[in-house]
Amino acid sequence: MTTSMTINGKKHDVDVEGDMPLLWFLRDNLEFTGTKYGCGAGLCGACTVHVDGVATRSCITPVASLAGKKITTIEGLSENGDHPLQKAWLNNNVPQCGYCQAGQIMNAASLLTTNPSPSSDEIDNAMQGNICRCGTYQRIKKAISDAADELATEVS
Repeated sequence: MTTSMTINGKKHDVDVEGDMPLLWFLRDNLEFTGTKYGCGAGLCGACTVHVDGVATRSCITPVASLAGKKITTIEGLSENGDHPLQKAWLNNNVPQCGYCQAGQIMNAASLLTTNPSPSSDEIDNAMQGNICRCGTYQRIKKAISDAADELATEVS
């Protein structure tokens, strides 16, 4: 089955089995290894990417469902790793093992796109489906808040 989609701004004609999860296409075919395999059931958030700007679990999203869609991975979030969330992540020393971080950042980026000034509770609710085994949740929350502040300053 051949389908076309745009990944990180580049059009791809994809010729794989339609039920292949997007995660495996990204990692095995395109070698975008920033998107991680966690649970394989869409529960942990390590595999989060954007599909048309919406945070989506790539481990349970079949390639066949993505015809004509725009996919963004952590590699495509910013060209130089300077997205406000990526900077805030470093400034707040969020990563420990780092495994969940790409999924956390991608979920947070989707949140800030739809809600550029989230409250503390809104951050908690939006990030609830992303698991961090190292337990850096308070730093994640602070980084999201800091990134929202930076984005608000950029707009002003």
